[in-house]
This record gives sequence, structure tokens and C-alpha cells, in this order.
Amino acid sequence: MPAQTTLWFSLGRLYPHVRPILPRLILGLFCALGASLMALAIPQVFRVLINTSLSPGGSPSAVWGAAGVVLGLGVLEAAFIALRRQFVISPATTVETRMRTSFYRHLQDLSVAFHDRWGSGQLLSRAMSDLNLIRRWMAFGAIMLVVTSLTAVIGFIVMLFTSWLLALIFMAAAVPLAFFGFRFNRLYRQVSRQSQDQAGDLATTVEESVHGIRVLKAFGRSREALDSFEEQAQGLRRTEVFKANSLAKFSLVVTLLPEAALAAALVVGIASVANGTLSIGALVAFFATAAVVAGPVESIGPLLSMTLTAKTAIDRHYEVMDAQRSITNPLHPVHLRDVRGELVFDDVHFAYPDTREGTPDLINGVELCLRPGETMALVGVTGSGKSSLLQLVPRLYDVTGGSIRIDGTDVRELELAQLRTIVAVAFEDTTLFSSSVRENVLLGAETASSAEADQLLAQALDVAQADFVYSLPEGTETLIGEEGLSLSGGQRQRVALARAIAARPTVLIMDDPLSALDVRTEELVEGRLREVLADTTTLVVAHRPSTVSLADRVALLEDGRISAVGTHAELLAGNAHYRHVIASLPTDPEDLDSALEDGEIIR
Repeated sequence: MPAQTTLWFSLGRLYPHVRPILPRLILGLFCALGASLMALAIPQVFRVLINTSLSPGGSPSAVWGAAGVVLGLGVLEAAFIALRRQFVISPATTVETRMRTSFYRHLQDLSVAFHDRWGSGQLLSRAMSDLNLIRRWMAFGAIMLVVTSLTAVIGFIVMLFTSWLLALIFMAAAVPLAFFGFRFNRLYRQVSRQSQDQAGDLATTVEESVHGIRVLKAFGRSREALDSFEEQAQGLRRTEVFKANSLAKFSLVVTLLPEAALAAALVVGIASVANGTLSIGALVAFFATAAVVAGPVESIGPLLSMTLTAKTAIDRHYEVMDAQRSITNPLHPVHLRDVRGELVFDDVHFAYPDTREGTPDLINGVELCLRPGETMALVGVTGSGKSSLLQLVPRLYDVTGGSIRIDGTDVRELELAQLRTIVAVAFEDTTLFSSSVRENVLLGAETASSAEADQLLAQALDVAQADFVYSLPEGTETLIGEEGLSLSGGQRQRVALARAIAARPTVLIMDDPLSALDVRTEELVEGRLREVLADTTTLVVAHRPSTVSLADRVALLEDGRISAVGTHAELLAGNAHYRHVIASLPTDPEDLDSALEDGEIIR
């Protein structure tokens, strides 16, 4: 449950962002106020005109002068409105862009544990919709809320000087308005937060459905997915309707009470004119001023709702921005030179943050040493923590006990940038970006020239047996679509493996990145890896016997510890648990995408 904050506290958090553009916002405020003052001045021209020129003996020519004054005031009002927009639009969009960039940068810095807890749709709605709301409130809502309030106050003062009795009648409507405004503020703030959270959940559902469209179709679950989505969409609709009804009721009160007060003032005003205590010009000026004030009064409801929605957007934005980076650079980092690639796990412990108290650590005292240039396979039963152990090396998560060292230096003493240059990772669940094959493969590579990049690209694709990319419509410049869904699972794995190879790491971590390849292709990839990355220390999670047999040594992970280390033949001969693990490993590649395309999975 998010912490409750006051309106002023939430709006105050924008000050560091608004401070550079504050002078222009103030100028925009004065321009908007100037436009309102021009509108309020026009009724006073009518009063003078009616009481002098249109009274018996008045000069008809004065009408033309009054018309000229009204025209001039109207032109000034339009000019002020145009200037207001010129002053605020560009700075507000600049602040929005900076906040969005800062938000994205912070997301990149946050740990994987944070992203495990947050739905992508929630983050997307905060990065796009919420910041758009904040920008519109800065450029329009905040300024107009201040101006409409000032316009109402100034207009009331003018009405008071015109006729204090009629002004007091009009003022009588403000007391119930204050009461309804307080209730509206409390209710609308809650429902606005609910609406924005539901919109974020809905965005997450859409994203998951699009990414998993093949699975939904293959298992015939499109109808169920649609029903679930429709239920969420209806929930959001109900919230939005309730929010709109709340605003409509408040707007009804805000509009009805002043109009009722004006009706009463009209009766009293006509009686005052009849008994000579009020001039006709003053009565016309009063109601013309009231007409000018009525617009701002009626707009207070929508502006207040916009402010409360912006308040919710600010709170949602800072829920993410306030999240602390759990994995940071050391205060005094060590810089490794001439890295050899010795990788040592020293009494390593790890448990996920949401692990129930009293539960044993997932990684519970791992001791393991990889010699420079060695290829070691890591095997264990499903759920034994193999993938989790691998993610500790590049500090996607941090150990909760013990240490991981590269060439004798704890990885936590290295700058993250250098650590992740030394260590490259190839995941089983491949993630490719909506860009060209070339850009995906060279994502982590540092090259001095385009010729060197071309050479590195060709070599990486060759080692990963990913030559199929040359037959794509535009070769390596082919856009492969969001998350590479235009490719099969095996093709995605080979491109992702090429990306890890192109980074030219000293330590290569592979979380079963060859699971979708046939044994022959896997053997070719392994052989080329040995040639090109002869000096690279490689730790690979193996899910197939063929992968295990290609490693120099094998480590067996059991009950959170390394229970045995040796060659495949040694462990097969002398360790019963190892034989059990090997016997449970599949011998054929798993390519879900290809199976779906071939119709092998049926409902």
C-alpha cells in the first residue's frame, strides 16, 4: 500500500525540476492573469457607457469610443493568452523530457530484484502517461488554477465595490462550495490513484499477451486471455465512470450554487434599481462581471481534479525514483589490469529478498575455483539454484554471504562498468531488441572502427553458427522485431550467443544458451568457442549430456553446495547423484517456437 502524502508535499517534490523554468512559468502566470484582468475590465466600460453616454443627454459618439476600448481590451486579452502559451509550453516539455530520461536512467541502475517485483506495464505507464499528466498540469493546470482563483477573488472585490449587497448574496454560495470541495478532494484523490494503477496493470496484461501470443494460440487460450483482459478493462471502466460521476457531481454543485445566487441577486438588484439605490449601469456591470467570474468558478472543478490526478502521477513517479539501488559501485573501486580470468566462489551464500525467514539459503556455501581459460559445466537438478549462482558473477544480484573473486579481487570491489566488460552473459531465455541483427550482436562490443566492427560481427556469427542471418531480407541490417519474435527459438539463441562472443569477455557465463540447438550444431559451436575464446574462462549451466561432455570439468550443485567436481567420466563413474542428474537431462533440443510453428503442440 503506497504511503499517503499531502498535496503540498507531493507538488513540492517537483520544485527541483521546475526551478530552472520558474521565471518563464511566472511570466506565463502573469500573462494569464493579465488576460483575466482585461476580461474583468470590459464590464466597467459598460457601466461607464450606460451611466453616461446612454443616459438622457449623453453623447452618441461616446459609443464608438467605448467600442474601441472594448476591442482594445479584447485584443490585449488574446495577446496575453498567446504569450502565456509561448512562455510555458516549451519549458514544460523540456522538463517532461528530462524527467523521462532521468526515470529511464534510474530504471537502468536499479537491480534485477526490483524489476522482478514490478510489472513492465506499471513502469511504462509511469514513464509515459504519468509524466505526460505532470507536464500538462505544469503548463496549464497549475497556472490556470492560480489564475482562476485570483480572478474569482478580484472579480468578487470588483462586485463588492459595485454593490456590496449583491456581492454578499453571491458570496453566500462559497460556503457550501468549500464543504463540497473538501469532500471531493479526499474522494477524488483515492479514485484517481486506483484508476492509474489499474491502467498500469492493463498495460502489463497487453504486453504479456503480445509477447506470449504464440503460446496463447498454440494452447487455444485466446478466449480465456480475452475474458481476463475484458474483466480488467471493465474494472478500469467502472473506476473511470465513478471518477467521472464524482467530477460531474462536484461540477454540478460548483455551477448550480453561483447561478442560484445570481438569480437571487437579480431580484434584489432590480428592486434596488427601482428604489434608486443602484444605477442601471452598476447592475449591468455587476452581472457582466459575474459572467466573467462564473467561467473560472466553473472551471475550478476540472482544474482541481487535474491537480489531484497530477498529485497521484507525482506519487507514482517517485515510488520508482525513491527505490534505492541495491547494487552500486564501491566508494574506492579497484581497477584490474591484465585480467587472467581466474574465477573463485568462496563460501558463497544467496537467498532472494522475499525468501521466508527460516528457509535455508538457495546458495548455501558454494566453494568452486575455475582456472583461467577453463570451461566448466555446472549441473544439478531443476531448482537447485544454477541460474541464480551464475547471475551473482556479473552482480545482477549480490551475494548475501561469502565472496566471488576474479583474479583474487572481490567482484564488489570492481566498478560495475569494468566488471560487466570482463564478464559476458548468455541467457537461456534470450532477449533481443527491436533493432537490426548487427546492432543486437554488437550491443556489448567496443570497437575502434567500422571495419573492426564488421570483422567482429562476422566472427561472432560464425562461432555461434548464426550464418542464417545473411539469408534474411536485408542480411545483418534486417530488423528482427520486438524481442526477436520473428526468429525461431534456436535462431534467437544463436544471435544472443553471438552477442556474448562479440563482447570479447575474459569470463563467459552461459545459462544453457544452446538448449534449442541440435547436438551437431552444439558441437560445432562448442568447437569454435574453444578456438576463438581459448583464453576465456567459461562457466556454463548444462541441461544436456552433450554439453557436459564438452567441458573440461564438471561441478555438481546439490542442496545449495558444490558436492563434487571432476571430469564427466570421473563423476559418472564415482558419484551416484551425478548419474541421477545426467540420466534426467533431456537428449534432444527444446525449441518451443519451432514446435508451435510445426503444429506439434496441440490443445
